[in-house]
Amino acid sequence: MLKKLTLMLLLAFPLQLLAQNNTLTGNIFDNDNRTTPMENATIRNLSTKALTLTDKDGHFAIAAKIGDLISFGMAGFQTDTVYLTNLFPKNIYLRQVVNNLKPVDITTAKISPFLDARDPDAKPARQVDMSKERGGVRLNLGFGKYRRQQAKIAELEENDRYNEEISKNFNPAYIRSVVKFEGNDEDMKNFMGLYRPTVDQIKAERPFNYAYYTVRAYHTWSKLPPEQRKLPSLPKLKANNP
Repeated sequence: MLKKLTLMLLLAFPLQLLAQNNTLTGNIFDNDNRTTPMENATIRNLSTKALTLTDKDGHFAIAAKIGDLISFGMAGFQTDTVYLTNLFPKNIYLRQVVNNLKPVDITTAKISPFLDARDPDAKPARQVDMSKERGGVRLNLGFGKYRRQQAKIAELEENDRYNEEISKNFNPAYIRSVVKFEGNDEDMKNFMGLYRPTVDQIKAERPFNYAYYTVRAYHTWSKLPPEQRKLPSLPKLKANNP
């Protein structure tokens, strides 16, 4: 009996330690294939500007406390934002962004008679031999990877600016100044969690009309049944078997 009690205390200790250190942990998966972890997904604490990425197993850990707004995103997927009411480990499932293109009907076509004409000034291409026999040297300075990293950093910084704009314009004080919000603080948390504008929405409409969006979102939310006005509960993490 004493051994079982000691084992239970040891298992509970890491969770208590994480809670004391104000750390949020969890995993991010593809919503279409819920067993596929997402590597290099971005996790931001919108309240403290902290930022981290998931590892190859989709696991993350970020400094956070109750009351913070945490966003989860990745290129090609919809950003998910969570208002923290506790620091329990969380499973996050991201949905892919679907762009529906309007069909175009082609009724006529005109082909230029000069399409296949040869350029009289064109010169034949010359292939450069970089083989060792010709004394060639192949250099790979990693500029492609560096450019990709810089582009990723620039994208993260841009998204961070948009998220800062959203936090300034979509908060309890602003919402109550635009609509006559009927509900308690918990209702406000649920409303903000369900209808916080995404970065893609803000980018698509510049300047973004926060007042119009807030009014429409509140009217939609107020018409929902009470059980649908709450944020969906997250599935529990499965315990790892030794």
